[in-house]
Amino acid sequence: MTPVCPFVKAARPDDGSLKKPRENLNKQHESKAKNESGESVSLPAKCPFGYDSQTFKLGPFSCMICQALLFECSKCVPCSHVYCKACLSRFKDCPLCGADIEKTEADTDLQNVVDRFIEGHARIKRPQVNTEGKEVVGEKKTVIYEDVSLERGAFLVQQAMRAFRANNVESAKSRLSICAEDIREQLETMGNTSELCSQLGAVLGMLGDCCRAMGDAGAAVTYFEESVDFLSKVTTDDLEITHTLSVSLNKIGDLKYYGEDLEAARSYYFQALNVRRNAIKHPSCVPSQILDLAVSLVKVADVDRNIGNEDAAIAGFQEGIKLLESLTLGPEEVALEQRRQSVLEFLKNQLAKKD
Repeated sequence: MTPVCPFVKAARPDDGSLKKPRENLNKQHESKAKNESGESVSLPAKCPFGYDSQTFKLGPFSCMICQALLFECSKCVPCSHVYCKACLSRFKDCPLCGADIEKTEADTDLQNVVDRFIEGHARIKRPQVNTEGKEVVGEKKTVIYEDVSLERGAFLVQQAMRAFRANNVESAKSRLSICAEDIREQLETMGNTSELCSQLGAVLGMLGDCCRAMGDAGAAVTYFEESVDFLSKVTTDDLEITHTLSVSLNKIGDLKYYGEDLEAARSYYFQALNVRRNAIKHPSCVPSQILDLAVSLVKVADVDRNIGNEDAAIAGFQEGIKLLESLTLGPEEVALEQRRQSVLEFLKNQLAKKD
């Protein structure tokens, strides 16, 4: 199953993105007419620098190497081009102009501007009020923007994913930490709603990935465990949430496995296995979930073999083989078929070791 941003919402029937251009244009004219008549109108907020969570854009605060927002701004001397410190450390010449880098200097002024931009991005714009907290009477009412806190979250995750892909892990972790803090604040006021719990669970899982990439296994386990805690509060009807939950459990299991704590690893692998067993019982089960279940069977069986429980291991490998051999995929599902063949071959090889 392909991971998606935790802030991506299902399209609604009244979603403007599904309407024809003429309908969107008419809506803009209606909003303008309401504003001129003195009525309050609600419009989606737009970033003045063009940053948008739904489109790819490099703005004035972007690093040209990782293509995410600048983090720990570092300026080349003498050409003065600015990049993230971690990104620039991999170069001896300026990536933009090719000039020799004699030295680098921290650009704290620019970094402060970037940090203030992040803090203010996609915040709610309130109507004008006087000093007594009452709306101004006799003047045109200010356009009131809708609550775009989720778009802020999507924006932060987008920037974090760009940085992570470019191996600027510190930058990714910083953006995700801000995102997690935002969601925690909403949880305090709105309670443990399914939407907020699923979003926080996904973001915490990403923070776990950052810590694991930085070699901090202890912090990674802590984030993954907290991710599991929040995702467990959400109904398992959502395929993406179920997938994310099982992945977080498996990642904890992997860290325990590499730390040679096999009993703990098996416990987490087995929890992930149960989540995936329950998922395939759902009417909306998809082939990728069958493959995920087979992978979980492999993980549990592998640990069983390592702790000396050979009979359980053989049973797990056989169940996985039977599951994959019964799975039929369409001709268009080439990637899934390749994965199926790869896992099936591995399972048969493991079973042959006993023979």
